[in-house]
Amino acid sequence: MISVLSICCKKDENNSQLHRFQGTLLIDGWERTYLVNLPPTYYSNNVSRPLVLALHGTGGSASQFEKDYSFTEKANRENFVVVYADGIRKQDGPFGIRTWNAGSCCDYAAYANIGDTRFLSTLIDSCSNRFNIDKKRVYVTGMSNGSMMAYRLAAEIPDKIAAIACVSGNMVFMKDPARKAAVPLLHIHSMIDTKVPFNGGTGLGNYHFPPAMEGIHYFAAQNACDTNSTEEIFDGYVKRYWKNGTGATLVECYLTTDGGHSWPGAPTHRPRADPPSERIDANSMIWNFFKRFSLP
Repeated sequence: MISVLSICCKKDENNSQLHRFQGTLLIDGWERTYLVNLPPTYYSNNVSRPLVLALHGTGGSASQFEKDYSFTEKANRENFVVVYADGIRKQDGPFGIRTWNAGSCCDYAAYANIGDTRFLSTLIDSCSNRFNIDKKRVYVTGMSNGSMMAYRLAAEIPDKIAAIACVSGNMVFMKDPARKAAVPLLHIHSMIDTKVPFNGGTGLGNYHFPPAMEGIHYFAAQNACDTNSTEEIFDGYVKRYWKNGTGATLVECYLTTDGGHSWPGAPTHRPRADPPSERIDANSMIWNFFKRFSLP
């Protein structure tokens, strides 16, 4: 069952035009929530805008992603629409943390087999129909479990997504080589991340994560890229990239030597949180990657 329940609007500081929206979708009997931010120039002309779907990590939320990573500020400067989606809230236990069903992870969303692909696919359609969105320029980014969900979306609904950017999260969805999922990929990770280790292994919540390179190689193959990557070493990070037969770089990986399980370039918001990398700025890197791609 899929239906739109409501969408609530908030005006800008001058109380003139609507730039902030809170929406709800009913998917499979679940009320799913999300936030929408339109850039300040949205109403100044009749130009279709790119849309970025932003997915939080385990225990996060739509508002937490927006606040902690300053992503709305980037969207406002670059004039794209950003939609922050909420994962499903855990139904048992005292904390009610939100997660995404990215495949073999994480928590309630995975073991209850929540239809998150259905929710997010519907959300893309709903926002694309309500707002002036360029449907060929829809992108997905995520942190940790949200990054894992971005991988799953690219595998399952590649016809709707022009590119994905994954931060601190490995692909845990089934890597089926028979699928057609030629979606450009940017992967950002810290080599000292112990919560979702880049090289795979046991991490947060005692989950066993496959190596990040498995998902990266999967999408390199999907994009018909060369098997071997080119490596460039910088101060504090390594860049690897894969090109296709025409020389276009469609898959990139940035691996930092600092930071941890965190969003590079963002402030540290919690005392026990891993410090973000100071070597790269994820927001700029993500948008610079996204704006190179559009669907056919």
